Amino acid sequence: MNMTAEAQIRSEAKMISCFNPATEAHLGDVAATSPEAVTVCVQRARAAQKQWAQSSFAQRRAVLQHIMDYVLEHADELCEQIAMDSGKTYENAMLGEILPICNKIKWTIKNGEKYLKPEKVGSGILMHKQGRIEYQPLGVVACIIPWNYPLQNILSSLVAPLMAGNAVILKASEMVAWSSAQFQRITDQALRKEGFSPDLVQIINGYGDTGAALVRAGVQKILFIGSVSNGRRIIEGSAEHLTPVVMELGGKDPFIVCGDADLERAVHSALGGSFINLGQNCIASERVIVYESVFDRFVESVTRHTAAMRQGVPDLTGSVDVGAITSPLQIELIDRLVKSALHAGARALTGGAIKVTEQGQFYPPTILIDVTPEMEIATHEVFGPVMLVFKVKGEAEAIALANGTEFGLHSTVMSADSGKAERIASQLEVGATCINDFGLCYLNQNLPFGGVKYSGYGRMNGRDGLRAYTNPKAVMKDRFGWGVPPKLFPVRPGDYDKGRETVRLLFSKSWRQKAISLLCLIKLAVLGGGKRSMVANNGAVKEYEGRGN
Repeated sequence: MNMTAEAQIRSEAKMISCFNPATEAHLGDVAATSPEAVTVCVQRARAAQKQWAQSSFAQRRAVLQHIMDYVLEHADELCEQIAMDSGKTYENAMLGEILPICNKIKWTIKNGEKYLKPEKVGSGILMHKQGRIEYQPLGVVACIIPWNYPLQNILSSLVAPLMAGNAVILKASEMVAWSSAQFQRITDQALRKEGFSPDLVQIINGYGDTGAALVRAGVQKILFIGSVSNGRRIIEGSAEHLTPVVMELGGKDPFIVCGDADLERAVHSALGGSFINLGQNCIASERVIVYESVFDRFVESVTRHTAAMRQGVPDLTGSVDVGAITSPLQIELIDRLVKSALHAGARALTGGAIKVTEQGQFYPPTILIDVTPEMEIATHEVFGPVMLVFKVKGEAEAIALANGTEFGLHSTVMSADSGKAERIASQLEVGATCINDFGLCYLNQNLPFGGVKYSGYGRMNGRDGLRAYTNPKAVMKDRFGWGVPPKLFPVRPGDYDKGRETVRLLFSKSWRQKAISLLCLIKLAVLGGGKRSMVANNGAVKEYEGRGN
């Protein structure tokens, strides 16, 4: 590892040295938030949240609108900062970060109040009562986020908890600390314009000890986006205060190409799915599963397009298609997994090794074939520009291979037959399936986003994503403004019989039993706890000796 990489990841440093992954130019130093300072941040956030919890939906919408206005007005500047800090292209920064941020904010402004205002619900058997659900703020929400989308991970993570009335503390990755530190001004300005404390949203930087301190700081909810191994550490820390968590832990997403698929559409969707942001994407199409009837044509086309991709330092001229790998640790992992697969018999049609340059962290778009399910790369998340192409005989084999990992985040099915595509999609063990396109489920903010198995639990986006940051409080009141007190004590003769016949009247599927129970209740009401009562037993009416008073 070179000196730049060592400086970037050195955990004992009080300052975080930040470098451009594509040029290795020094961007600056950012102070790491100490574990002790995290406690102070949470205290400040909790104090600011008290006022915010009483804010109106109109005020919350106004703050979100200010954030979006800033993003739109400064989009070019933000994209430059993103590209410099992450190594991605300007085009990916615009379409992969600015667009989804604005999309999420617009949806939340339009729909937030609808899903968060008190909701009237039925009262069931209690017809004299009215019920409602109030979606109350939790308090302070902690978001621990990765480096692959520096701006989007920050702003998209805070929108839902902020709209729900919470304060937010975001621990950004040390790999993109330079840009993260600058993004704080976006929320500061938006909150001040509406008269709220900037302490309501705090972006902190640091290493693992900073994140661990935040997890254990007594926050009310944690959102974690990252690896399975780090997710386990988050859960372990959250157990101290029984803090609920939303876990988005990445995937090994399958991309199924059926024999009747539009091949050009399938090829370009797969290229996007595998190589957008150089595969540094939780929903990257790492496993492309192709029917043998179209396998050769698909491989020829996707290889030709991939081999023509231009890689280098991102700029605004459109001279490169893909940029650099953000993390030096990640490029080492990618290289190790690919080398292991090649050694075990896989073949690289493009790429297959770290791109040697005078400066920068580059791994070229790589296509591997002859990969077997036993290879580590077939089941381990690469999180890099590596497309694995598998050949299958048909539907059953494709589904079995798609479900054959511990992950289950996103998936794609390409087929001209809608019925077939729906049938395959229904059998995939994932949180989302996009038919005849890649990744669009995430952009539809009406849909929940999240995974199953080792891809995590809990949901982001949509109604479920908003309500995840609330306490759904149940409220019951009288429907008519008056009521009869339920006199349960002292217990009287015949109370058990009244209870039994009431249950039978309400829930028996037999109308005959309902009639018998109603008759018994009437007689019990008339006779009370007297010497003789009529009760129903197994559908029959009989007379018995009451216990009397």
